[in-house]
Amino acid sequence: MSQYASSSTWTSFLKSIASFNGDLSSLTAPPFILAPISLTEFSQYWAEHPDLFLNPSFVDDTNFKDYVKDLDENVESPEIARMLLVTKWFISTLKSQYCSRNETMGSEKKPLNPFLGELFVGKWENKVNPAFGETVLLSEQVSHHPPVTAYTIFNDKNNIKLQGYNQVKASFTKSLMLTVKQYGHTILNVKGEHYLMTPPPLHIEGILMASPFVELDGKSYIQGSNDLFTVIEFSGRGYFSGKKNSFKAKIYQNSDDWSSKSKDPIYTISGQWSGQSTLVKNLPNGKKTDPVLFYDAEKCVAEHLYVKPIEDQHPLESRKAWLPTAEAIKANDFEGISKAKTELEESQRELRRQEEAKGISWQRRWFSDVDYSDDVNNKNENNDENTNNDDESNKNDHVKERPQPDDIFIKLASKFNLSTKNVPSGTLIGDKEDKKEGLQSIHWRFKRELWDNEQEIVL
Repeated sequence: MSQYASSSTWTSFLKSIASFNGDLSSLTAPPFILAPISLTEFSQYWAEHPDLFLNPSFVDDTNFKDYVKDLDENVESPEIARMLLVTKWFISTLKSQYCSRNETMGSEKKPLNPFLGELFVGKWENKVNPAFGETVLLSEQVSHHPPVTAYTIFNDKNNIKLQGYNQVKASFTKSLMLTVKQYGHTILNVKGEHYLMTPPPLHIEGILMASPFVELDGKSYIQGSNDLFTVIEFSGRGYFSGKKNSFKAKIYQNSDDWSSKSKDPIYTISGQWSGQSTLVKNLPNGKKTDPVLFYDAEKCVAEHLYVKPIEDQHPLESRKAWLPTAEAIKANDFEGISKAKTELEESQRELRRQEEAKGISWQRRWFSDVDYSDDVNNKNENNDENTNNDDESNKNDHVKERPQPDDIFIKLASKFNLSTKNVPSGTLIGDKEDKKEGLQSIHWRFKRELWDNEQEIVL
């Protein structure tokens, strides 16, 4: 049990959340549950293993068996080899995303809620592996109400790039377990071959004991433009293996084989995303191969990206903007936290007041919102009860972009019947969430030309 579990501050906090009704991002938490980092920094977890991130880009028609010989020395094609590597990389991102606060801070912490326009940038220089080249991360808070972080990671030397965005909506159950629905998706482009990925829902346990930790549940999907399809099912302790952070992933030749259950998957992977997992191949004769090690999270050390010294950062960059708050959190200085947060948040409110007086809205720096609605002109401009009236993307004074006819998100989503509306990630067409009235279909996309023309922010 945490040393804070019996404290009066923690007891007061539990009482406040038991009756809380509203936006949880605005909930005031005691200092010992706050993390000294902003949500904009979470984007870096996608590429903290540069070798696994880049490996799919090295696979070609001549070497594909070499790259996965430890998994399947008889792999049938470079496409299947790449999907194995993409799935392995995706699993490798989870430990940093969902366990890093537990390991460095003793328990899961509430990250700082980014302000509109907040930026986090950095790079992996990969000096030990010259063939890797430089990998760049750009993260931008494109909305504050609701909080939405857009991000991109790209490596020009090896022609691999990732872009996506994330939003979360959280609520407490009667037992004070925090359930979190994730919104958004990520698209990976490996030399013209694309993969659409959805993050899983999650919940935070241990709040009553003052030792919060994250547990993933539900499903994540990876749909390749080559038709290959991975479905990953997450569970807590006991469902698959009796261990926490359990998962089972299945790689299919296409999504029809999964949805119709007409064929066995090519591979089944199971274990712990925070520990070891193994792979089994289903053979044509109905037999299976012996399990082989798929991934060991404990042995793969994360490689942190290079971020400029704070004195060289722009005022909009996360670590500079939040420095006084972060220092107060580390010092458990509740008064200092309140003072620093209030100063930053009030300066942001003043900016919004000035923009409103001038009849303008904040212009996003590197990302734009694309409207995927079937009929933009006939949408309800007044928003109905299921549309967030505080959504800043609704208030933009520009005409939203429309997707191109060959839009890859539409193509990949249609392959496995994924809803393109603003619904919890992984929602399929026809699911309960997809059937709600008045839903928008706004998704954020990276504009490379805006970064190439950037004058103020440098790496």
